[in-house]
Amino acid sequence: MKLFYSKAPFNFLGISNQNFDNAKVVILPIPYDATTSYKSGTRDGPKAIIDASRHLEHYDIETKKVFSNIGFFTLDELECSVNSVQETLERIQNTIEGILAAKKFPVIIGGEHSITLGIVKAISKTYKNFSILQFDAHGDLRDEYEGSKFSHACVMRRCSEITNVTQVGIRSICQEEANFLENTNKVKTFFGNEFNVIEVINSLNENVYITIDIDSLDLSIMPSTGTPEPEGLSFKQILDLIKEVGKKKNIIGIDLVELAPIPGNVAPDFLAAKLLYKTIGYSVKT
Repeated sequence: MKLFYSKAPFNFLGISNQNFDNAKVVILPIPYDATTSYKSGTRDGPKAIIDASRHLEHYDIETKKVFSNIGFFTLDELECSVNSVQETLERIQNTIEGILAAKKFPVIIGGEHSITLGIVKAISKTYKNFSILQFDAHGDLRDEYEGSKFSHACVMRRCSEITNVTQVGIRSICQEEANFLENTNKVKTFFGNEFNVIEVINSLNENVYITIDIDSLDLSIMPSTGTPEPEGLSFKQILDLIKEVGKKKNIIGIDLVELAPIPGNVAPDFLAAKLLYKTIGYSVKT
């Protein structure tokens, strides 16, 4: 019997002959979905993004570059803990610390947004002067949600205890979060889908970690997320800002989170894969 196999390996971009030593970029999928508060499904996000990425053209028309030439290596999915969020965060932190120790640029595919805290804790061990650029529909600044301080609704509150945060695209916060923003200098928030690029860049430190919650995009192009909000950012808005940040600052890592794939609708998966690919291209110095 003749057997047929896909020619594209199941890693980001379907790259043949991955080489960890030669790669600049190391991609870590984290299929985590423990604290989502409306619709679940983010555990399927990494697989959907990697699958869609295998059909991306590596050549970028805008820059006339092949970003994958810098070297990409996709790790196996992180095994998340079923015991507690904290245990999963510790595993994430340890893994990212290893990636950074190997002098690689970390790119994380989630999974829900709570995973960012483990990444930021690892980043803080290597970079002292860094800030976070957060693309999101939600503030994620609650001190506690549903009895947990480690919910995806609290992740940027916890991150702000480590370093400064600049938020872009925020369209939904609660009263507690509004009160917090009035009384903190750790978080700078740009509400809605309009912002001044220079003001955003000036709010950031020299080193910048980027976290992209996919619900920052308008729900007309990104319905595949657990808590969609109207009047979101466009694909171009996010990339134009990241491009300018990459010119002015040193981007030190990226995560893309909260994709909850909708069966039969692959367009959002492909959008997320391309958004991530171009973000990497704008971020990693060659």
